Amino acid sequence: MKRFFALVAAFAVVSCTQKEEASTDGPIVTTVGMIADVTREIVGDKRAVINIIGEGTDPHVYKASKGDIDQIQSASLVLFNGLLLEGKMGSILDGKKSAHAVGENLDGVELIGGAGHADPHLWMDLSIWSKVADRIAEQVTKLDPDSSKIYQKRLTIYQQNLNDLHTYAQMALGSIPVDQRVLITAHDAFSYLGRAYGLEVRGIQGISTESEAGLKEIENLVTYLVDKKIPSVFVESSVSDKSVKALIEGAAAQGHTVIIGGELYSDAMGPVGTYEGTYLGMMDHNITTIARALGGSTPEKGFQNKLSH
Repeated sequence: MKRFFALVAAFAVVSCTQKEEASTDGPIVTTVGMIADVTREIVGDKRAVINIIGEGTDPHVYKASKGDIDQIQSASLVLFNGLLLEGKMGSILDGKKSAHAVGENLDGVELIGGAGHADPHLWMDLSIWSKVADRIAEQVTKLDPDSSKIYQKRLTIYQQNLNDLHTYAQMALGSIPVDQRVLITAHDAFSYLGRAYGLEVRGIQGISTESEAGLKEIENLVTYLVDKKIPSVFVESSVSDKSVKALIEGAAAQGHTVIIGGELYSDAMGPVGTYEGTYLGMMDHNITTIARALGGSTPEKGFQNKLSH
């Protein structure tokens, strides 16, 4: 009888190991759209890429479904941001051999925030996201070394596009009058953008939307808006606009008119199948919207003349 149970236990271990070590022919699974888009740009039609957290969805509070877990388990490679962005999925991703945090331990990148919870919104700085593209290319090449030349060629082309958009961001955001270079949003997702392109950034909530905006924080920001005569604040596609509207109402009560400068893509990209549903389009939209609303100068349809609105 003891031998029987030993055999059952051994079979269970082998089964779990086989499930953990998924076939290298399986799909690449990503957690957020920004990582999925870069991965697709690098692999082209060589690999299937499945993304879990889609448009308009907040990864900070996303809870994986059974289907999500099954996809992660069957993936040949799982790419996630790390830095606690995928907070509720951490226990699923941690320790999985085929899962790699593409936003952690990047050479030459100084993280914003404390060691306990560094700001995970690295994609807001195009130069940092280019380093993430390097990391993604490294992982897919390990998975499929026979296609390394294809992946490297596609990476080089894509990184040139990232560099061109980085230059556009410097021009567009640099055109904002100095006294209006203040970006106020629903949560603190834009600090890397602010550091890279010379904007002061303030979020009503912290770097995670799990934190709640207190009355005191809103009152302080209202005072700041009025004193600095800031013309615009911004809502986000994946975050409630309730706290932003409270800012506008508070400023109005003190005789200062503040408008919503536009909707920005913070933790999720735009609709699938649109230009804004790509990483380049998402960032083009954000850069152009912010610059225009704060008094800067931009082309009507942005960097590549592709913006929908």
